Parts: sequence; C-alpha cells; structure tokens
Amino acid sequence: MKLIEARNVRKIYSLGDVEVRALDGVSLTIDTGEFLAIMGPSGSGKSTFMNIIGCLDIPTDGEYLLEEVDVGKLSRDELAQIRNQKIGFVFQGFNLLPRTTALENVELPLLYNGVSVKERHQKAVAALQKVGLEGREHHHPNQLSGGQQQRVAIARAIVNQAPIILADEPTGNLDTKTSQEIMELFQKLNSESAITVILVTHEQDIAAYSRRVIRFLDGHLVSDEPQGPRSQGSQGSSENARI
Repeated sequence: MKLIEARNVRKIYSLGDVEVRALDGVSLTIDTGEFLAIMGPSGSGKSTFMNIIGCLDIPTDGEYLLEEVDVGKLSRDELAQIRNQKIGFVFQGFNLLPRTTALENVELPLLYNGVSVKERHQKAVAALQKVGLEGREHHHPNQLSGGQQQRVAIARAIVNQAPIILADEPTGNLDTKTSQEIMELFQKLNSESAITVILVTHEQDIAAYSRRVIRFLDGHLVSDEPQGPRSQGSQGSSENARI
C-alpha cells in the first residue's frame, strides 16, 4: 500500500543573490512497511528530503503526498498534528529532556494529545518494554548509557503508534556493538509491527540493515535499489539492552 509519494519535488533556498536547489525534481514512492535508507554526501539533499517527509518543511514546487494527502496544502496546525500522530522522530543526539525520567520522556507525545495520566503511563510503560527497557522507567537520561537513551527515544517515537519512524543518523553517537543492537531493534519494529522505517545515514554498514537504499547527489535522486537486509545477530548477539 502506497504511504508516501513525492512528485517532482523541488526545494529552493535563496542566499542573497544565489539560488540553491537543495532538491531538484525528486520523485519516488514509499510503501507501508518498508525499511528504507537514505544516503548521500553532505549537501546532497538527503536532509532536506527528510525534513519534507517529516512535515518539518514543505516543497517549493511539486507535491508530497502522505497517505494521499497533499502535505503542501496543510496549515501549520495540521502539519503539527501529522508530526505528532503519524511520524516518530529519532535523532543522533537522542533529544531527551535531561530532568525528566525515561517514562516521562516517552509520555510527552501523549501529553500533547491530551491523553489521561493513567493511559499515558500504561502506553509509555508498554513502549519501554517493547524496546527492552523494562525496569528503567524511572531512570533519568544521565543514569542511562547512550544505547539506552536511544532506546528511550525510540520508545517515544512509537508510543503514539505512529506508522512511520524517521531516524536521522540514529547510531552516530554509539559504538559499533550498540549501533548493531539499535539497528536490529529497528528491524524488529519494522517486521513485527509493520512500522515504516526511513533512515538517514552516512554509513554503509548501517544502511545494510534496510531493504532499500536511495542515494542523493546535488539535489537529485541518483539511485534507488532494493537489497537483502543484514540478518539479526549477523555480528553477534544483541540480547543485552543494558549496553
């Protein structure tokens, strides 16, 4: 089922007298349940494309359709509602509130939706269990390892049962073993919960966990190829979520 469709998307920035075409006629389709990696050098357009997919920006020209809705025609409030309900964001720097517990960090999207305290608590606990952090609910970020903090961020991304996870360099601050565990967690969420995972990365080893890789260069989509994803446990066990 078609989830995302970009039709000849352009994004143009004006820097003084200079016109920068961050995206120049990008077209692609992403189906529900895909695991996609976006790659390309700095300045290639991949981050601009990610911002448009995440409803953080809108195209200068062309169309971006999310579940057949033209995002470029939505109001700010409607875009904010989509970001809250349809898209879970995971960043390199975790973006956790330092003075709140893991549980409270995960509850935030539900708080913005006006969900009751009891339901927020139940859903946040369930999301933390799903990412392997049972028993860490009341730890603050500074009491958690980098891998655990990223798991909290992933729990926050899925607590609203959003159909899409956008992960921007999610392993950039992690060591090799922990990166493997986080990527296997994304694979598990993709396969077991049918969450569409869209990943931006510079690292081929990380992109290898996806089923499809697209590459940007100078604002153009230059390749779009399926691949057989790296199997879980291919570099050792990832059972220990404490790392």
